[in-house]
Amino acid sequence: MKRMATGVVLALLAFAADASAEDASGHVPPAPPAQPMPAMDDAQMTRVMEMDDAAKFAMFKADELEAGRSDGATRIAWNVQASWGGDFDKLWLRSEGERDAHATDARIEALWDHAFSNWWNWQVGLRQDLGSGPGRSWAAFGVRGIAPWWLEVEATAYVGEAGRLAGRLRVDYDLLLTQRLVLQPELEINAYSRSDRARELAAGLSDAQLALRLRYEWRREFAPYLGIVRGYRRSIEALAGAPARAGTQTQLVAGVRLSF
Repeated sequence: MKRMATGVVLALLAFAADASAEDASGHVPPAPPAQPMPAMDDAQMTRVMEMDDAAKFAMFKADELEAGRSDGATRIAWNVQASWGGDFDKLWLRSEGERDAHATDARIEALWDHAFSNWWNWQVGLRQDLGSGPGRSWAAFGVRGIAPWWLEVEATAYVGEAGRLAGRLRVDYDLLLTQRLVLQPELEINAYSRSDRARELAAGLSDAQLALRLRYEWRREFAPYLGIVRGYRRSIEALAGAPARAGTQTQLVAGVRLSF
């Protein structure tokens, strides 16, 4: 009985010593592994731990797939991106556009994406304008990344046919209201060095869009949303027989955000 009491006292003293040491260092040791790792070479370790920074992977993300209605007209819009490659270099594809009762305005871009810092990537490639009016081809040069305050930024300059110049800036931010409910403000601006009557684009600040979308992430891959979009387009004389699309317009939108 005396031996048992002595053992209990020693165990309590050891526990107190461990607790005081833990309190002093603030470190809580991890639990021992439930199953020891077998001996393996470097290639096996890289594969098991997923530490290969040269591995190739694919990504698809539809930031916006939405429909809106204003003044009796329906607008369909999209902003889709896909990539394939490694951590430092990859092929980056993106398409953005909208369609309403009068016309379709869309662009497709194919870019080489190269990481030059922890938060920023260079992008160089080509852009093709599609939809209503003649197609336009551009060389694209830009950056994308995370600015201070966690702003996601895409800034691209374009050089087109006959010396045409253009620029695009897109900034958005994810504000987590809860773990699943996310409020996303977004600003996009497009500017051109000269007017393009055939595509109804004005020189200078051609169009801008300010949006606020509230999405619910059922899963990270699937998030329906509701939002309000305020769009501005500078007036330009329309082609004969075609209605002019100009001024400011506000639309309520509903859509879904996909990510794989």
